[in-house]
Amino acid sequence: MSALFQYQFLRHALAAALLASLACGVVGSYVVVKKLVFISGGISHAVFGGLGLAYFFGLHPMIGVIPFSLLAAWGIGGISRRSRVSEDAAIGVLWAVGMALGVVLISLRPGYAPDLFGYLFGNILTVGRPDLAVMALLNGAIIVATVVFYRDFLALCFDEEFARVVGVRTGLIYNLLLALIAVTVVILIRVVGVILVIALFTIPASIARRLTSSLKLMMALAAVLAFLFTLGGLWISWTADLPAGAATVLLAGAVFGCFGLAQSFFSTFR
Repeated sequence: MSALFQYQFLRHALAAALLASLACGVVGSYVVVKKLVFISGGISHAVFGGLGLAYFFGLHPMIGVIPFSLLAAWGIGGISRRSRVSEDAAIGVLWAVGMALGVVLISLRPGYAPDLFGYLFGNILTVGRPDLAVMALLNGAIIVATVVFYRDFLALCFDEEFARVVGVRTGLIYNLLLALIAVTVVILIRVVGVILVIALFTIPASIARRLTSSLKLMMALAAVLAFLFTLGGLWISWTADLPAGAATVLLAGAVFGCFGLAQSFFSTFR
């Protein structure tokens, strides 16, 4: 397997896998503990509107994706917390509107948009140095925010009411957490695409949560698992000529299913 990485595009893919794994290990743990899985899915699908906007104006997709993901995240948070609209309704609306806006904008520009397929379903093999630079910068922002606000995030995720009582500005911290989810969506899009982002957010962190009660250890385990899944998906893609993003998610899903069956099996003999 090591011989594969003599090629530059595979080395770039390996670096992208590592950066994406760090992000989804940290933020994915918050998503699973705080039960924000549906929100992460809503943000990732709403981002398609940003892709369509960038394509319509002939810009790099990331120029549309980054601000659009943040607006979608804060839109979901603002609508659900400051109005009578429920959170799941806000997610559903922005999810559908974002996808529809992307489809309309892409259809308004003549010609075929081949690059957008990679953003929909992921194509880690096409990641270049500019993409890696953006991913590294966003990872740095995630790590800094996590270190500085770790206790606040911890309080928010496990007992938001108590956090509010002890003086944590839960509204601000919640919006910051949504921003981290949005940033992670941007990072993971290049690996598994808009459609499959939710899988890497949840599967590694869900497995890690069953193995430890420590949030820090959960983050580390989730990052390692995400990296192994992505690396395994790359190998499957190379050997079986399958899409890397889909192979990664199928591998992660298979491990998750086997892990659950093994836990159920051993629990019956306790």
